[in-house]
Amino acid sequence: MKVADMHCDTISELYKKRKQGSKEGLLANGGHVDLGKLKAGGSWVQNFALYVNLGETDSPWEDVLGMADFYEEELKKNEEAVAPAYCYEDMEKNDKDGKISALLTVEEGGVCEGSLARLRHLYSRGVRMMTLTWNYPNEIGYPAIHAQKDRAGDMFFYKRADREHGLTERGKEFVAEMERMGMIIDVSHLSDAGFYDVLRLTKKPFAASHSNARAISPWVRNLTDDMIKKLAERGGVMGLNFCPDFLEEGLPGEKNPGSIAAIVRHAKHIINVGGAECIGLGSDFDGIEGHGELPDFSYMPKLWDALQKSGFGEGELEKIFSKNVLRFYKETLPGKPLQNQIPR
Repeated sequence: MKVADMHCDTISELYKKRKQGSKEGLLANGGHVDLGKLKAGGSWVQNFALYVNLGETDSPWEDVLGMADFYEEELKKNEEAVAPAYCYEDMEKNDKDGKISALLTVEEGGVCEGSLARLRHLYSRGVRMMTLTWNYPNEIGYPAIHAQKDRAGDMFFYKRADREHGLTERGKEFVAEMERMGMIIDVSHLSDAGFYDVLRLTKKPFAASHSNARAISPWVRNLTDDMIKKLAERGGVMGLNFCPDFLEEGLPGEKNPGSIAAIVRHAKHIINVGGAECIGLGSDFDGIEGHGELPDFSYMPKLWDALQKSGFGEGELEKIFSKNVLRFYKETLPGKPLQNQIPR
């Protein structure tokens, strides 16, 4: 079993703890993802997101650069076990060398503060995927959930889709430049209107790195059936998110522990709607409080077994756990960085 996971927030969590005096690193830590857990869970490729909460910082650009420095330092410390990947060829080579591939991403396009030069700089630092928004409107566009607005006294905020506010004019320039450079556009967290703007304005496959099916759980962070179909028709891929609430609607006032059975339901629905080629994994480990039956990455074989027992064949499981994501990277990430795109 090999796993390609499209999203975790481990670097951001470790960076925050390091600033508070913690010595924990990528080698071993008390979170959901470290090198020991990755090895035990069969990791081939792990996407590491540089996540910035715009509501908790006055310097999003400095924060994302600090996280990028920390990421590079951690990879250097552990270069015998993990190596950066910038394209599919790197992932193949790292696997042959017995190393886990680390793909760098950014969660929150607002870190660029509307600057295309900063976007290009992120590419030069190795970033190969970026979510256009997190939970705040930014210079690029509008999110599915507004962290400040929607949570203020509206208990059904998570069901109210924004079909009016999509990409800004600057956001349209961002997606054009990302497509030109070979940086994957990630529509997880983006509003419904923003999703269709991306679909209309681009030609290449794009991703929803950590989003589930809205038909199974009504959170607007999940994709509608039409979105799943359109993503699949474009050749894109979506990663199953392990956040309990995104998997199944919990009871008001009660903690939702999460179940593997809910992941199985989403997987079956997504394949029924979009086909077997559009689904992967996007755990959101270290970005969620946890999942009761999948406490950390080392439990990935438990998910494989549960899906297998529910009727998934070996070929389907390989697609879900790695092959679809690797196919997507092979198609979307250029083999070599184009030098005229790297600001020096």
